[in-house]
Amino acid sequence: MQKDNSAPSTPTSARARHRRRSNEFPADESKTNGHLLLVNDHNKYRSMWIRACSSLWMLGFFLLVIYLGHLYVLAMVVIIQIFMARELFNLLRKAHEDKHLPGFRLLNWHFYFTAMLFVYGRILSHRLVNTVTSDKIFYRLVSRLIKYQMVICYFSYIAGFMWFILTLKKKMYKYQFGQFAWTHMILIVVFTQSAFTVANIFEGIFWFLLPASLIAVNDVAAYFFGFFFGKTPLIKISPKKTWEGFIGASVATTISAFVVRIFTWPV
Repeated sequence: MQKDNSAPSTPTSARARHRRRSNEFPADESKTNGHLLLVNDHNKYRSMWIRACSSLWMLGFFLLVIYLGHLYVLAMVVIIQIFMARELFNLLRKAHEDKHLPGFRLLNWHFYFTAMLFVYGRILSHRLVNTVTSDKIFYRLVSRLIKYQMVICYFSYIAGFMWFILTLKKKMYKYQFGQFAWTHMILIVVFTQSAFTVANIFEGIFWFLLPASLIAVNDVAAYFFGFFFGKTPLIKISPKKTWEGFIGASVATTISAFVVRIFTWPV
C-alpha cells in the first residue's frame, strides 16, 4: 500500500493561503479606473456618434415642446420630475420588506401627488386659469381645483397619514418610519427646485431656457474635455468622470453664461 506523503494542512499554512488569496483578489478591485476613461476607450468615436445622435433627438423634442407653449413645457417638467422621484423612491427600497407591506409603495405616490397639488396650486394660481381660458371645460375644472386647493391638500395629507398609521406592522416599524421620513425628504428636495422651475416658466420662458441651456452646455463640455483630455479619474461611482472634464465644463459654463448675458442685455 502506497503511503500518502501529503501532510495535513496546518492552521499556519491555511492562514498563509488565505492571506495570499486575499492579497490577490483585491488586485483587480484596487486597480485604478484609468482604463475606463473615455480617452483610453478604443470605441470612443462610436460612442460619441451614438451620443451625438441621441442628443440631437432630445434637442429636437425639447424645441418642439418649447414651440407648443407653456402648458407643454410644464407637462414635460412634471414628467421628468415623476421619473426623478421614482428613482429616489427606489433608492432605499427593500423588496423583502415590501412583500409584507402591500400598497405601501402606493402610499408614497399619494404623498407625492398631494405635494404636487399643494406646490403647483400655490404657484400657478390665476396664471394657469388665464392660460386655459380657451377651453371652457378645462377652465372650469382648473378654477374649481384652485379654489378648493388648500382644503383638498389638507384632507388628502390627513388621509395619507391615517393610511400610514393603519398599515404599521410589528417588526416593520423601523423600515416603515424610515420610508416615511425618506418620502418627505424626497418631496422637499424635488419640489423645492421644481417649484422655482415652474414659476420661471410662467414668469418668462427665457428664465427656464437659460438654466436648461447652461446644464446642456455643462454636460456637452464635460464630455468633450473628458473625451480628449481626461486623464485623472474624478469619482469611483462614475468611472468615466475626470477632473479635466469637470474643470473644463465649469469654465465653459461660466463663459457661456457671460456670453448669453452680453447678447441678451447689450450695454
